[in-house]
Amino acid sequence: MRVAFDIPADAKQLTKLEVGVLMAVAMFQPVTRAEISEMFGWEISRDLIAAPREEGLIAAGPRSPRLGAPNAYVTTEKFLIEFGFESLRDRPDLEALENAALLPVGAATGEGDAAPDEGEGGDSLLGSEVSRDRVA
Repeated sequence: MRVAFDIPADAKQLTKLEVGVLMAVAMFQPVTRAEISEMFGWEISRDLIAAPREEGLIAAGPRSPRLGAPNAYVTTEKFLIEFGFESLRDRPDLEALENAALLPVGAATGEGDAAPDEGEGGDSLLGSEVSRDRVA
């Protein structure tokens, strides 16, 4: 994967969960950690936010109007460069991701249940298997 995307050998490898957080920020920005937690169906730690922040892929954006004015996260210019986007308009369409079964049905419109069915286990954004394996 590193060769296909011309990723430098010294680049930090993100876990699947960290990549999921990055995807959530990229697709739903500006988004708070609490909103990402709602998407995943469990509490997202500050550590999961920290890894993409340390890589310069996401940054604190505007404060949310929610109670306590939590930080909302947005992608950075480095994110656009790393993933070959000229602008945020180049991101995949949410409906196309649903059709490819990469997002739960209804995620694009906010309808439907993003949480897994009872007894399935796992999470709605990364499939049923949760792993801390590194993405190579």
